Order: sequence, then structure tokens, then C-alpha cells
Amino acid sequence: MRSLDDIREEYEFLDGDERYRLLIELGRELDAMPDALKTDATRVRGCSASVWVYPMAQDDGRLHFLADSNAAITKGIVALVISAVQDRPAADVAATDIAAALEPFDLKNQLSSNRTQGVPNMITLIRETAARYAAS
Repeated sequence: MRSLDDIREEYEFLDGDERYRLLIELGRELDAMPDALKTDATRVRGCSASVWVYPMAQDDGRLHFLADSNAAITKGIVALVISAVQDRPAADVAATDIAAALEPFDLKNQLSSNRTQGVPNMITLIRETAARYAAS
């Protein structure tokens, strides 16, 4: 997965339609999420599309997230959110201000409100899950 800095660098040079294409491309680059993990427990509430996020704890305490969506652009947004914290220690993920890390992308002004309404819920799910892993 690309780093958030690399994505931001590319994103800044693109216009509206190209930014949509980049988001779709990011979604395609996500690790495949098995259908068996797409359950009510992994579903992100409040998204206009179906979104699932599943954390996997690595032996070294880092978290690796699997995610998917039934909408290509939403899947790209999920990939963007995850890129801010992918493969980092659980305590770091829990402490990361993901919303601030995403501010340079100006998603609220770049995308429709339907596409971004679930982002805070994605962030909350990721940070709360990381906090539970960090505490154990």
C-alpha cells in the first residue's frame, strides 16, 4: 500500500476526474477481503455504500487492515483512510488524528456528501479497534 504522503503528492497534481480515478485505483490496490469477513460486525455504519473494515494483529503488534466496499469510489476512500495507519503499532493507530491526516485531500469539497458521510465512522471504528488491541 502506498504511503499517505505519496498519495497526497500525486493527488495534488490532479483535477477532479483524475482524482476520482486515483481513488478508484487505490481501492483496487487493497488486499482482497474474503467474503466470510464481510459481516455485520465488520460493517461500517452510516456509509451510503456497504463498507467493511477488518483489523488483523501482526505478531509484532502492528495492525493490518482489510477493507472492501461495494462502490468503487467509496472503496478508494476507505483505502485512503487506511493508508494513514496501515501496518503501524496499535497504540500509534489509536493515537493518530486520521481526520487531520486527511485534511490536505479536502474530501468534503472534492466529493459529494453521500461519499464522505461515513468517513468519521470509518475513522472511529479504526481508532477504537486499535485502542482495544493496544490495551490488551
